[in-house]
Amino acid sequence: MQKALIRWVIGVFGVASLFFLAFLSASHRTAPLSDSDIQVVDRPPLNERNNYYVSNRPPLASQAFIPLPIGSIEPRGWLRTMLELQRDGLNGHLEEISAWLVKKDNAWLNPDGRGEHGWEEVPYWLRGYSALAYVLHDSAMIREATFWLHAVMRSQRADGYLGPEANRYASDGKPDLWPNMVMLECLQSYYSFSRDPRVLSCMQRYFHWELQLPDSLFLTHYWEKSRGGDNLYSVLWLYNYTGDTSLLRLAEKIHRHTANWEQPGTLPNWHNVNIAQCFREPATYFQFSHDSTDLHFTYADFQLIRQLYGQVPGGMFGADEDARPGHTGPQQAIETCGMVEQMFSDEILLALTGDPFWADHAEDVAFNSYPAALMPDMRALRYLTAPDMISSDWHNHAPGVENEGPFFQMNPFSHRCCQHNHGMGWPYYAASLWMATPDNGLAALLYNASRVKARVGKGDTVVLEELTHYPFDSQIRFLLHLSHPQQFPLYLRIPAWCGRPVVKLNGQALPVQAATGKYIRIYRTWREGDMLTLELPMELQVHRWRAQRNSISVNYGPLTFSLGIRERIRTESPALHVVPDARWQPNADTLRWRAYNIEPASPWNIALVSNPSGSLAWVKIKSYPYLEKGNPFTPEHAPIRIFALGQTVPGWQVDSTGLCGPLPQSPLQLQTPVDTVELIPMGAARLRIAVFPEAITHP
Repeated sequence: MQKALIRWVIGVFGVASLFFLAFLSASHRTAPLSDSDIQVVDRPPLNERNNYYVSNRPPLASQAFIPLPIGSIEPRGWLRTMLELQRDGLNGHLEEISAWLVKKDNAWLNPDGRGEHGWEEVPYWLRGYSALAYVLHDSAMIREATFWLHAVMRSQRADGYLGPEANRYASDGKPDLWPNMVMLECLQSYYSFSRDPRVLSCMQRYFHWELQLPDSLFLTHYWEKSRGGDNLYSVLWLYNYTGDTSLLRLAEKIHRHTANWEQPGTLPNWHNVNIAQCFREPATYFQFSHDSTDLHFTYADFQLIRQLYGQVPGGMFGADEDARPGHTGPQQAIETCGMVEQMFSDEILLALTGDPFWADHAEDVAFNSYPAALMPDMRALRYLTAPDMISSDWHNHAPGVENEGPFFQMNPFSHRCCQHNHGMGWPYYAASLWMATPDNGLAALLYNASRVKARVGKGDTVVLEELTHYPFDSQIRFLLHLSHPQQFPLYLRIPAWCGRPVVKLNGQALPVQAATGKYIRIYRTWREGDMLTLELPMELQVHRWRAQRNSISVNYGPLTFSLGIRERIRTESPALHVVPDARWQPNADTLRWRAYNIEPASPWNIALVSNPSGSLAWVKIKSYPYLEKGNPFTPEHAPIRIFALGQTVPGWQVDSTGLCGPLPQSPLQLQTPVDTVELIPMGAARLRIAVFPEAITHP
């Protein structure tokens, strides 16, 4: 009855208004330039199928973008630096620390699946570690990842089941499929990189085992039931490679048994990581169902959690374990796991729908939330990070946050799930910078310095170099390398925040209009050395959060800015203060790996001074030298800083749980001195105030 009602509403009000013009290919054609056909389009045409990269096969709905084989994109610039820091940091060396990654008697390595440490930790770690290896083409890491993955495939039993035996018969005698869902994604990345045919046969046999499970044994536990969409994602991926129609029956079975993420005005549960990864399940199933109601609920779930708990900058929402009524302010935090799962969801939905909204959102999380969850050298992380966060220490901040324990401390030994799961954030992001299109073209989707090699047009290979310091600079240049002239379309995403993009081809401006939040499609005969320049002019924007007592935040292009709070950092043994379920190896080096407590060494209770019109009373944007090999997400090396006027708010203090106290109601009339304050990118601020009270000055 509910679905019938929703279909009626869609019929009355129009699918386009509800689904962000999803899956429409109507375009605004501009005048051609020379031999170039230039259009502004909502997304690529969906009535074609790429000839060179595997995408959705019938009867699945066409997808707008097709991920390239992992390793096709060579990240450069600051993203390369982040990946190398990750390799040299916690994710690349977690085998030295984590008790779950000990190889002796490990259930993931034993052919019969018996042994210890057989739940989510190994696949969580391996997902990010292996993707990092492929993106960097690091031979030592590739060998290590392959060792684990080959062992998993060798563990497959005669009936098709693979992995730890303890998950096959959980405490209630029913299978727990959740850990294998993550391992399947590891196998998908491995196949994308290696084309090892054993992956396809292994996954096919495993899914046939799932298909024969009685309904009474299928997706019955909390985590697997919530996260069945991950299983569904892998099933449809395999169908596209094999054409095995029994997988479509399994897809329907998975959707039927997964928690219902299609409930108007509510969610099946309010756990932050579940929401960040599971809200995409209806859209994933839409590929099979072709029912626009399914697609609608992915958008509706996304908007619901942000309407209730996400009235803050940085792309995430307040759910410091679970979203809780009454805990909606910017001092409420999100798990690091939630951030990387959200980025992954955005990347999947971008490929599926083509909606540039998901690319904008992936950048929002990647630039403003995720970097601050780790130390600048990526050798320690914290479980929880908030938009307004005035300490990062080992103290217990419950009930201000839901869990009791040292969940704010940067610690390489603690925070069990995030410790293993954080590693997929940057590698998956790097693998999504470019994607193929149904019309045998290429799309630049997430902007970063890079080099991509792909087949286009009639099957020839093209190499594009992307030269930029984005998001710290507005200019992006694309240099094309071809052995001979080739015809193919090239798509450029225009972010929703950019109102006046400028595109030049070999120095000549292209006529583009009304491109904000869309794509510019350039179809032409490309030649060696062609240079395409995209300018995304950035402007200062003040965002008002009426749900947060009329407070404000400051954006410049895709970057949100935070108060530049000076940090007082103290180190200690990472074994001293840990969450209850932390485990580490007895010989883990507590001198090489340290925990960090960060406290403010300058005032944080600052209001920004505005004019009665709502604009900042005075502002100066200053660019600093860009360090080619440095981490730009640090207070010391941030390439852009904003200077504005601020006033201390005496009544805004730390609350009884050690969190930043509730925001005062804005606008404020303050008697404290007006002074210049420095704002740095939110992603560079481990301590931060990104949601500010507003003080009004009068002439």
